[in-house]
Amino acid sequence: MEHKQINRRHGMALVAAAGAALAGLPAFAQDFPAKPVRIIVGQAAGGGMDTLARLIGNRLADALKQPVVVENKVGAGGIIGTDFVAKSPADGYTLLMGPIGNMVFTPILTPRLRYDAQKDFTPVALVATFPLVMLVNSKLPIKTVPELVAYVKANPAKANYGGSGPAFQFASEQFKIKTQTGGEFIQYKSMSETITALISGDLLTAFVDPGPAALGLADGRLRAIAVTSPTPFAALPGVPTMSSVGLPELQMQFWAGLFVPAGTPAAAVKRLETEINGITSQPDMAQRMAGIHVQPASGNSQDLTTLLNDDLGKWRQVARIANIKTNE
Repeated sequence: MEHKQINRRHGMALVAAAGAALAGLPAFAQDFPAKPVRIIVGQAAGGGMDTLARLIGNRLADALKQPVVVENKVGAGGIIGTDFVAKSPADGYTLLMGPIGNMVFTPILTPRLRYDAQKDFTPVALVATFPLVMLVNSKLPIKTVPELVAYVKANPAKANYGGSGPAFQFASEQFKIKTQTGGEFIQYKSMSETITALISGDLLTAFVDPGPAALGLADGRLRAIAVTSPTPFAALPGVPTMSSVGLPELQMQFWAGLFVPAGTPAAAVKRLETEINGITSQPDMAQRMAGIHVQPASGNSQDLTTLLNDDLGKWRQVARIANIKTNE
């Protein structure tokens, strides 16, 4: 009789434990977030990614009814901040503002990287996209991309490309592959140095971000001959897309998304995804993001996962074909 009572008590304890565990699942979804959330930015305060994170963060705080703090953890080209999030608790309270550079180009170029972009993160939502702008010196007899291609083929010794980071090198190598042209890529320390080299005539052409492009175009010394977006870019009216000049393979849409550490509960990911997509869809977001030369975007966790995987595959292939050196 005593043995039966012990078994009965043991069985009731198991049932109670199971019930508590099941009850905890919806409780997390209902209670999240129960404390402040932070968004980690691997770039300096005042830059595009920082401004974007603060724009999203301010509205996310209203949606979550919790403070959202943006923290800049700068160093090693964004690696420090990205790695910090990868190793943070997987509880939904630490997010990464992840640009394509840190999530795609850096992993391709750095085999011994501290983090794995695919294994160490769960994508939450895409927040912004932006094209690159192809510039030439306005004194050159080049007004279109076909004219640039013809010029490079006729003057191979004068063919060079420049940029201040891996994204620009990858874009330049993709251009050379698709147009069957040559030319050296010159690495500059900053975008301002790239613009200066274009203006001085030391550089034939360069892919640059829309913001610096707009500044370089303001006084007429540079000419924009194409944007890499699938449709015309509102900030640069009249500049044709690569597709419209017969080079659809050179459509390159760069992006930024929010990520959390791998293993974050699905309920937290879903809540964040829903709120962030709601924010980027708000009517005034396009105008506000235009101030930092990006466009609002939306997409669920799976959409961003697919985008990340596709871009890693695409740009790894470019690195192999162009023999882009890695950082050992």
